[in-house]
Amino acid sequence: MKKVVTFGEIMLRLTPPAMRRFSQASSFDVIYGGGESNVAVSLANYGVPVEFVTRLPENDIGKCAMMELRKQGVGVNHIIYGGERLGIYFLEIGAVSRGSKVVYDRAHSAISQIKPGMIDWESVFKDADWFHWTGITPAISQGAADACLEAIQTANKMGVTVSTDLNYRKKLWKYGKEPGEVMPDLVAGCDIILGNEEDAEKHFNLHPDNVDVTVGHSIDAKSYLSVLKQLMEMFPRAKKVITTLRGSISASHNSWSGVLYDGETLFEAPTYQITHIVDRVGGGDSFMGGLIYGLMQYPDDNQKALNFAVAASCLKHTIYGDANLSTVAEVEKLMGGDASGRVSR
Repeated sequence: MKKVVTFGEIMLRLTPPAMRRFSQASSFDVIYGGGESNVAVSLANYGVPVEFVTRLPENDIGKCAMMELRKQGVGVNHIIYGGERLGIYFLEIGAVSRGSKVVYDRAHSAISQIKPGMIDWESVFKDADWFHWTGITPAISQGAADACLEAIQTANKMGVTVSTDLNYRKKLWKYGKEPGEVMPDLVAGCDIILGNEEDAEKHFNLHPDNVDVTVGHSIDAKSYLSVLKQLMEMFPRAKKVITTLRGSISASHNSWSGVLYDGETLFEAPTYQITHIVDRVGGGDSFMGGLIYGLMQYPDDNQKALNFAVAASCLKHTIYGDANLSTVAEVEKLMGGDASGRVSR
C-alpha cells in the first residue's frame, strides 16, 4: 500500500460517561483524537502505512497522546516537540432532541505555536504518496496556517497527492483572519476536496440549491451539484470534489450518504439510516479515511471508493471515541448489504 501523511493537532478529549451532562459529571473518560489523527487511525486499521505529523509538548500528556497513536499503528517518526500543553476539548454527548456540545480549551497549545521551517517536509514526504490536512489546522493560528501552506507547496513540488477536508470550525478562527482570507491559497494546492454545505458557505460563500439542513429529513444529492462544480472552477487543480450528506432527524438518528463529482459524472452512494448513534464525533474523519483508502485501492472505480467511505463512516457512528476502529472486512460486509449486526462467532 502507498504511504499517507496527515498533519494537524491531536487533543485530549474529556467526556462525561454514560451520556451525562457537564453539570452531572464527577469524572471524565479520556480519549485522544483530532481530525487528522483520526484519519490516520482509520488508515492504519485498513493496513495502510501512515505517518501523523504534529507538535507535542514534551511532558507526560504529550507522551500519552503519542503512545495512543503508536497503539493504533500510526507512525510518529516526524512528530516534533515544543510548547507547554496539549489542547483539550470537552464533549457532552447528546441524545434524541438534545444535541452534543463541545467546549474548547486549546489556546496556546503546542501546535498553535508552530512556525514554518520547524518541520522538514521534504524528509516527511520522501517516501509518501498522499498528504492530508483539514481546515481545522489553519484555523488554529497564523503559524499553523503558514506551516500547512509550506507542507502543501512541498507536497505539490514532490508530486504527492494532496487532499483536504474543509472542516469549518467557527469557534477556532480567532487570530484576526477570516477563513476566506486564508483557505483559498491552501485549497488551491489540493487534488481532492471534501466539504459539507457549511464548509462551502463559510469558506467560499457557496450555497447548495434549496437546502435547509435544519429540517431533519434526508438531503437531495443533486442539490449539491452546483456547489461541487463551482468548487472545481474555483480550484482547477482538483480532480474530485466530494460532500457528505447528513440528514439530522435527531441527535440519535441521522441519515448518511455522500456524493462525488469528478468533473463529468456525479456519483451518489447508498443512504444509511443510523438510528442509534453511539458517537458521531469523527464521522467526517472516518469518511475521509475511507475515501482515501477507497481512492487508492480502487483508483478506477469512483463509485466503489465513495461507497466504501460512506459505509466506513456509518460504522464509525457505532463506535465510542473519535476514531473509526473498523476493519476493511467489516466495511466491505456492510457495503455488500449485510447490516444485520449478528454476532460473529
